[in-house]
Amino acid sequence: MSDTAVAPPLAERRRTALRLEIARAAVRLFATQGVTGTTGEQIAQCVGISARTLWRHFPSKESCVRPLLTAGLDAATDQLRHWPPQVPLLDYLTDSCRRGTLPSVDPAVLDLIRMTVDEPALRAVWLQAHDDALPVIAGLLAARAGTSADRLQVKVHASMVNGALRIAAEDFAAKCAHGGEATAEALAACLHAALRTVTDGLPY
Repeated sequence: MSDTAVAPPLAERRRTALRLEIARAAVRLFATQGVTGTTGEQIAQCVGISARTLWRHFPSKESCVRPLLTAGLDAATDQLRHWPPQVPLLDYLTDSCRRGTLPSVDPAVLDLIRMTVDEPALRAVWLQAHDDALPVIAGLLAARAGTSADRLQVKVHASMVNGALRIAAEDFAAKCAHGGEATAEALAACLHAALRTVTDGLPY
């Protein structure tokens, strides 16, 4: 941590840790007994908290997994805040992944991303997380270009980057399920391929 960095308050760190614990418990239960067959009460019991406490943190059982789904996305947007001038986006994010600057590969997250394919309620949480990140990405791209985040071009570019991050994560999770290596290098390859498609533009 740098000298100027300030650690979050203890209460906030505890809240974050509890939310992650709830998310992991939800993934385990969803994986073993399905989303429909799992109740919020069961998730709370697995963590050792009351259902009332669970509902103070999350509005629905499906939303319990959001902290795991947003971890990588939040890290990627944070990396964009430190994007050096004159360095192409493709190279910067791919190298960040290879250097381990982005979160390490988490098997629970891979399981969850794969579940979003077949579980509409989880898919909605996954897509909402990316939708919420869209204005953040647009703001960062706009600041770099010295223009407004409301410009059509900026919004389109932000959508393309956002979509590439999502599809790269889905592609990586699917490959791991079929014997692919769950390594930072493999994740970087998926991210590079997705962003390369963005930077190459439409071939149609």
